[in-house]
Amino acid sequence: LHSPFSLMCALTFLGQESEDGKICFVKIHATWDVLITYAEVLNIKVPIKENDIPSTVENPLDCMLAPLRLPEKVMHPEPDYFTAPFSRDKQELYLINDESTFFSPSMRNRIVNYILTRCPYGTEEGKKKFGIKRLLNNGTYTAAYPLHDCQYWKKANDPNCENERYTLYMEWARFLRFYKEQPLDLIRKYYGEKIGIYFAWLGFYTEMLFLAAVVGLICFLYGLFTMDENMSSKEICDPAIGGEIIMCPLCDQDCEYWRLNTTCESSQYSHLFDNVATLFFAIFMGIWVTLFLEFWKRRQARLKYEWDLVDFEEEQQQLQLRPEYEAKCTHKKKNPVTQMEPYLPITSQAVRFCISGTTVLFWVSIFLNHHFNTYQKIPRTHMEYENRLTMKMFLFQFVNYYSSCFYVAFFKGKFVGYPGAYTYMFNRWRNEECDPAGCLIELTTQLTIVMAGKQIWGNIQEAIVPWICNWWGRRKARNNPENLYSRWEQDHDLQTFGALGLFYEYLEMVIQFGFITLFVASFPLAPLLALMNNILEIRVDSWKLTTQYRRPVAAKAHSIGVWQEILNGMAILSVVTNAFIVAFTSDMIPRLVYYYTASENEDSPMSGYINNSLSVFQISDFPDRNKPKLNPENFVICRYRDYRYPPDHEKKYLHSMQFWHILAAKLAFIIIMEHVVFIVKFFVAWMIPDVPADVKAKIKREKYLTQKILYEYEFEKLKERLCQETHNVLS
Repeated sequence: LHSPFSLMCALTFLGQESEDGKICFVKIHATWDVLITYAEVLNIKVPIKENDIPSTVENPLDCMLAPLRLPEKVMHPEPDYFTAPFSRDKQELYLINDESTFFSPSMRNRIVNYILTRCPYGTEEGKKKFGIKRLLNNGTYTAAYPLHDCQYWKKANDPNCENERYTLYMEWARFLRFYKEQPLDLIRKYYGEKIGIYFAWLGFYTEMLFLAAVVGLICFLYGLFTMDENMSSKEICDPAIGGEIIMCPLCDQDCEYWRLNTTCESSQYSHLFDNVATLFFAIFMGIWVTLFLEFWKRRQARLKYEWDLVDFEEEQQQLQLRPEYEAKCTHKKKNPVTQMEPYLPITSQAVRFCISGTTVLFWVSIFLNHHFNTYQKIPRTHMEYENRLTMKMFLFQFVNYYSSCFYVAFFKGKFVGYPGAYTYMFNRWRNEECDPAGCLIELTTQLTIVMAGKQIWGNIQEAIVPWICNWWGRRKARNNPENLYSRWEQDHDLQTFGALGLFYEYLEMVIQFGFITLFVASFPLAPLLALMNNILEIRVDSWKLTTQYRRPVAAKAHSIGVWQEILNGMAILSVVTNAFIVAFTSDMIPRLVYYYTASENEDSPMSGYINNSLSVFQISDFPDRNKPKLNPENFVICRYRDYRYPPDHEKKYLHSMQFWHILAAKLAFIIIMEHVVFIVKFFVAWMIPDVPADVKAKIKREKYLTQKILYEYEFEKLKERLCQETHNVLS
């Protein structure tokens, strides 16, 4: 094979200045020899025969889903082929009808990018300098990007142009097409598999949210229709009960005594989310998340077959070392596959790893959402680099987004002490108490703001910011005729998708996934709001990618990568968090304990619960530090939320036996709920195979037919060679 440097000479370079003469554009074209050489290096699969395996039996519901379908030419822009890795020595085996169109544009820009990232261009202090990234970083070039094939709002004048960008805009990237399926094959063909699989995952996630949204809405309606039957809120709102209960101040000295019925409205709203249906929904979501992840594996397996990624070997990617890694490595070691390869000594790796780990722990500990620039164990391959970067940045974002919800759900109001003996942080700041209606309604409010407010605003920002930047960047060129405002200049004025562009798209959705799973016991409407957001998100992402960004370099991927492991981890964590929310943040367990052990009214078992759940404190026992400055009505006692003995008891203000009964019930509930949900989750995961049976059969059939075609080809070549040798001998 030719070296990357010698092959660069085979690339065609055309230079041209911009209309204002300030920018020089260098257009690069890969010759046929370059393409076939690197198609073999990158193990690119190409067609050898049209696929003749019968398609899956049609779904009888297809006629009902017809309004949601796109035209067949849009959904499947190319025929399905049997494929094989390209080899220069077997060109007659492949279906090469036209050399100019044999490799798709995404394949071509992937090959050129592979060459440019590894091309040496000089030396510095005895070290090679290479790669377009370094030239971009030092300002030699300002940008490097593949071109869009046409304007998004009109077709190209060239009759040979496929106008895929225009088709994507008309059929996919407009909000009025929100009810239509996504043209995943066309997305993959134009942008590459990595972006294609993101939109496939986002679409599947949105579809699965529909079931969760329906069940969550039913649970919410149950709380709404039973609101008037809630005995707790009735007693709180009753002037003869809640109006006569005087509550202890919520802060030291400056806060006043208050009556319980002032929380009447919030206690009624709290019932919307703190009821038996919420418990059912928390268990349901624990099972739903397993179904989502397992069915996604099946959908991903089908895509791998349809997109020729079944034999996309991790080993092949592992052999493609990052240029940045090679540049930093001064040592070499023997690799059984690649022979000699660069490597970092274990001492250098250990130092970088320790510094990196210390830095990560430091920033996480102070809850800063920050990009970091630090030494680390240098990743060898693109896959390792992306996985480590994704995991580190996700940990930062996890702390940033979820810390307040975790605080409200599991810490706020849990360690406050009691009147006269409050708990203080550093003996100075009194620990914060929950809202008078409870911490659950506070957690619900936070989730409502995040799901209903921040998500919508985030989509607006995603759409408006790049549009404004592009509008401003093109302001001088808008009045120029099209022949003076070339295709490459127009693309240059667009926004850059960037190496982390897809990371932030995944991050946004995975953070949302966390909100609808980790804290769903407090807000059953979260999946519905997520569904509404995602319907908009798909069209916003597609619109900005198609109209506002330069065309990204195509990249292959056979899965969503490390995000799958992150989702699995969050699914397991969600079972634990929801069990704790139901047990410790809501009032469900104390109500059940009262119902079965302390209720004295058979006709209305929950009567008296509010009085039972509030302990008594004698105001004269207040120390000066806590005692309110004013007591105009001369109250003698006040009440507070806890289970402690009254002031006239021999165990004054110590936890009562009911407290320990409730605590035991909470712990028992957590253990039982976790075990039940985990058993069901693992059973469901075991029952659902990762790869559908028909896909397995097709994979085996295609491998057999492909091997047969290759065998017949080799056999015919052998016959021809033997005949030629026989002819030479006879002559």
